[in-house]
Amino acid sequence: MQTRSRTVPVSPVPVWDIWVRLFHWGLVLCMVTAALTGFLADARWAAVHVAAGLAAAGLVLARIVWGVLGTPHARFADFLPRPAALLAHIRGTGPRHRGHNPLGALMVLALIAAVLALTVSGLVILGGWFRLGPLAAGLDPDAGQAARALHEVVAFAVLALVALHVGGVAVESRRDGENLARSMVTGRKQARPGDARPIEGRPQGASALKVIAGLAAVLTLGALALWARPADNLPVRQIDPLTAEECGACHMVYHPSLLPAASWRQVMTGLDSHFGENAWIAPADAAEIEAWLTANAAETVATGPATLFSRTDPAAPGALTETPAWRRIHHDLPDALFERAPVLSRGNCAACHADAETGLFNPFAIKLPKETTE
Repeated sequence: MQTRSRTVPVSPVPVWDIWVRLFHWGLVLCMVTAALTGFLADARWAAVHVAAGLAAAGLVLARIVWGVLGTPHARFADFLPRPAALLAHIRGTGPRHRGHNPLGALMVLALIAAVLALTVSGLVILGGWFRLGPLAAGLDPDAGQAARALHEVVAFAVLALVALHVGGVAVESRRDGENLARSMVTGRKQARPGDARPIEGRPQGASALKVIAGLAAVLTLGALALWARPADNLPVRQIDPLTAEECGACHMVYHPSLLPAASWRQVMTGLDSHFGENAWIAPADAAEIEAWLTANAAETVATGPATLFSRTDPAAPGALTETPAWRRIHHDLPDALFERAPVLSRGNCAACHADAETGLFNPFAIKLPKETTE
């Protein structure tokens, strides 16, 4: 790669308008937040992660509109690369670009596509796995699981793209003798003889604002309409009164969708030795409770928790906390958390999950309690 000759520059000229700069640094903030909460934080940060992802998507959609109606260097028409121009730039024989050079243009397009892919796959995860959001009515846990795999692949790809972007900025800054990162703050770059000629055109700010507002309205109304559709195969909402009375007398009432029917049958046939306690009840009551539990067991619903916890430990098929999924999800929590008040037991899901008795385990309803002396 050759180094271009650096002639004496004229005064810096405006290149990046305020909206391009706000988009750039706003997207940086959103992506850093999403990466930190996605890779390093636990489920308690799910709401922040989702908010950062949706904000990033909103910025990208606004940037697409500005890429059609914005200032000359902001427009896709100014920097969409042609193969010949891309090759010339790599060889160092092409003209200097005040806006995005051909390699930078490819990076812009790749990041836009990646953010949109992360947004769509994230919504599919919420809809299919957690049965939340605008896609909850049309998806199932299998779709959510597939979307999760795609989401992770794209997330790692974004990390690679960011690394390439930072490295490319450093290389191009040295190659052109100009701090490109600083230009995205000031909005100005040097004008030099031989620079590629930018396209001509006046920004259509009012039109862009109308398009962005209209797009936001359509997407919001569409999401609300989809969200209003009733989802099927959800856990039963009302807990059986007899089950609540008998089981709730000793511990939280576990939702029947958290274990398969075979596990519930085993639990109900061994009440005289129920996890080390004698929980015997009248046979007629036991039969009624067993019938309700098996009729609403994990096989009857389509949720992520039901899918996970239906895979029980063969050595303890009736113990939720012995399932491989429970152990994997909670492996990083300290033992002391389950020993102190108000948790006091690994099986006390309601202490941390506000919606535990619904069987949904909404990731936005998680809060680790503070220790109490009561």
